[in-house]
Amino acid sequence: MQVEKWGMLELTFQGKKDGNPYIDYQIKAVISGEKEKAEVNGFYDGDGVYKVRFMPSYEGIYSYQVLGSFADAGECGEFTVTANRTENHGPVRVRDGHWLVYADGTPYHSVGTTCYAWTHQNEGLQQQTLETLKKSCFNKLRFCVFPKYYAYNETEPQRYPYQWGEEKGQDKEKAARKITLNIPRKKEPEDITDFDCYTFNPAYFRLLDQRVEQLMEMGIEADIILFHPYDKWGFSTMKRECNELYLKYMTARYGAYRNVWWSMANEYDLLPQITEDEWDAYGRLVREQDVYGHLCSIHNCIAFYDYTKEWITHCSMQKNDTYKHAELTDQYIQKYQKPVVWDEIAYEGNIDQSWGNISGQELVRRFWEATLRGGCAGHGETFVHPQDILWWSHGGVLHGESEPRIAFLKKIWDETPGGYLKAVDGALDEVVAIPEYAEKTVTWDNITWTDYELHYYGFNRPAFRRFNFPEDEKFHMEVIDTWNMTIEDAGVHSGTTEVKLPAREWMAVRIRKV
Repeated sequence: MQVEKWGMLELTFQGKKDGNPYIDYQIKAVISGEKEKAEVNGFYDGDGVYKVRFMPSYEGIYSYQVLGSFADAGECGEFTVTANRTENHGPVRVRDGHWLVYADGTPYHSVGTTCYAWTHQNEGLQQQTLETLKKSCFNKLRFCVFPKYYAYNETEPQRYPYQWGEEKGQDKEKAARKITLNIPRKKEPEDITDFDCYTFNPAYFRLLDQRVEQLMEMGIEADIILFHPYDKWGFSTMKRECNELYLKYMTARYGAYRNVWWSMANEYDLLPQITEDEWDAYGRLVREQDVYGHLCSIHNCIAFYDYTKEWITHCSMQKNDTYKHAELTDQYIQKYQKPVVWDEIAYEGNIDQSWGNISGQELVRRFWEATLRGGCAGHGETFVHPQDILWWSHGGVLHGESEPRIAFLKKIWDETPGGYLKAVDGALDEVVAIPEYAEKTVTWDNITWTDYELHYYGFNRPAFRRFNFPEDEKFHMEVIDTWNMTIEDAGVHSGTTEVKLPAREWMAVRIRKV
């Protein structure tokens, strides 16, 4: 057998089917290579099939030993790990506390979007979403495992993560396993009760496997949201042992995909039945079960979580103020000493919700603010649609104006020397960013210019800007129109310089030392 570095080895076995294999039997593998050794849990995939998945981090010869009560005897074997393909950069990690980087050292510039319930839509809509993503600039997608019940989301999903409970009249032990509904289900079949939170639905998870792999092949990180409050089926109110069983199943099944991130919750603070101690326990459980060290965070509605917790790798933030959010990115980086990812800073759209009716210009401005301050931002789209197909939840196609402008920003971002930006002091009407390795001092008497700078003016619209360069050094200047997506050569300058600007919003200036 062969698998590429940061690819996925999948071992499949036949095993016991009696009882409830999801809880009655275990399967795991001890996998050893010259430079790493791991013990990974496997999972039951229905119909007597058990699987173990593993993501190797090094090239070479590996051996494995499969153990557990799933069968009367285990199995041993070897496989070879080959070099990774050029487009395979490995999983995303945290570098120096502030930055996101692929395992091979390539800077990762997160440009995310959100489609909460896209895997619960019909096949045609899911395929349309994949086609849209393929043509977009997005390299991260947030979505939920559990279906969503909320505004514009009131239809039943195509599949459920759990199997239905037993026929009515079941014994007390089985009845205690069912999930109680929060809201009566419409058109409930008469011969079944509710979902069995100890019995997963393999058909749903096989589809999820396929979608995560398709995202991986497109270079898109799968930011998997494990819990959320928008529920009528009872998935948000399961007992703790069911939640823990679910988290172990998810990490065993998806940990070996290099593009997976863990989001413990979307809007955790709207789930009051789960205490902070429980969230911490769930977060630690995921990190312990995931031997690959995937990124892991938790998303707020109002109150930020304590992102200093050791199990949290980065800050997954939603704006909690109408006017101040992306503009505070650099302050939050300093406060939490972790990367800041604004997964929700409101969506481009026109619905009657405050979080879903900002303009494309405003969303792009927030992207520029977050990026130049050293963080990352996330896109979403919520335009009124005759069939209520809103990208933010269902996927489909994009209707807004922001995505091409975000792609334009990403191209400029990707050209940053060294790969990473940080904010420094500038004038009151601008955001100034320089490479993370550079230093810049600004005093009344002296300005030290770096070899690369971006000056962004946002909704301000100066007709010109003066720069005081050293007389003995040359700087190449460009005027960037971030909305019209143009870059105009403004020449090479030394000493005191005045650069003309078009006196309109969304302009920037890029300066590179010659």
